Amino acid sequence: MEHNYNCILIRFGEIFLKGNNRNYFESLLIKNIKLALTGLNYRFARTQGRYFIEEFDPNDMDEIISRLTKVFGIHSISPTVKVKTDLDEICKVAAAISPKEGVFRVTVKRADKRYPMTSMELGAKIGGYMLYHTGGRLKVDLFDYDFELFVDLRESGYTYLFYDKIMGAQGLPTGCSGNAMLLLSGGIDSPVAGYVMAKRGLKIYAIHYHSFPYTSELALQKVKDLAKKLTPYCGDIKLAVVPFTEIQYAIHEHCPQEFMITIMRRFMMRIAERVARKYECGALITGESLGQVASQTMQSINVTNSVVTLPVFRPLIGNDKAEIIEIANKIDTFDISIRPYEDCCTVFLPKNPVIKPKLSEAIEYENRLDIDTLIDAAVENTVMETITVE
Repeated sequence: MEHNYNCILIRFGEIFLKGNNRNYFESLLIKNIKLALTGLNYRFARTQGRYFIEEFDPNDMDEIISRLTKVFGIHSISPTVKVKTDLDEICKVAAAISPKEGVFRVTVKRADKRYPMTSMELGAKIGGYMLYHTGGRLKVDLFDYDFELFVDLRESGYTYLFYDKIMGAQGLPTGCSGNAMLLLSGGIDSPVAGYVMAKRGLKIYAIHYHSFPYTSELALQKVKDLAKKLTPYCGDIKLAVVPFTEIQYAIHEHCPQEFMITIMRRFMMRIAERVARKYECGALITGESLGQVASQTMQSINVTNSVVTLPVFRPLIGNDKAEIIEIANKIDTFDISIRPYEDCCTVFLPKNPVIKPKLSEAIEYENRLDIDTLIDAAVENTVMETITVE
């Protein structure tokens, strides 16, 4: 249905529950909306419980809506026709934008309680006008209908008419829950984990372990492209690229092959925590799913967790691969993740990695290594770059 929309209505979700802190959450959400719409001309307006995008180029409408659907904290969006709250004007617009045939209903929300008619009375008046002025091929049915016209009377003296409610990203505004460091590999799971935690209000930083020359520049570009896909949801992402080859050499030289992945991941966690604290991140994020591979058994997770004191968020721990892929397709990271460029986890990959490692054994084998020197060198040579919004 084509309409002459002149306004986009934005509804927020969980912020309603925030009580005395609501102003803080709203201010972050408004900031994130404006950042998402950078480069577009528009006017931002608000009334109680609603935001509005107005005075935009009609040719930008699809782009505005696309960007808004990726802003965490937005519950839903509706392209609307904005008119003065005058019953005659509302009825005329309702008839003008309505399809000329089909079964419909009118739903009125009367936020402006000063208006002298009830919602039911207004709906009957508007529906009656539509029936009379649209050629007689419309019918009303409140329960079985083809389309529904929503009429929202606001306290500002304006009314908004619309058909569609486009679901937003929901969740909490990015940044309201603090910062967290995402261990970002080139695989399917870790970008999905970053997306899921960003939805809970975390500002995402990322860290990646690069084993040049065993992993190519194409493998590194793959990770940067994944981070880029997250930016419409998360905002700009600072990506730390850690040189990891020397650590893998040392593990390969001095530790049993079956323990290589376990010890390697313990080094990754230590480095991630060091970098995370530098950037005031209060948690680490991984894409682990319980039992998916040898390094993601309960015993392996316990052994790798033991080297850090920051909390480690594993939002995918109970998801199977199909569920994770579904989200990856939704956020458009799946096709990038399956590019055939290996990350450091596949270098020196043992044939039979230990599935139930013991912490005492991991510590025994690590004592053969100069842990502090290896970590200091990796952190010192880490390169930090900013991945900007796509």
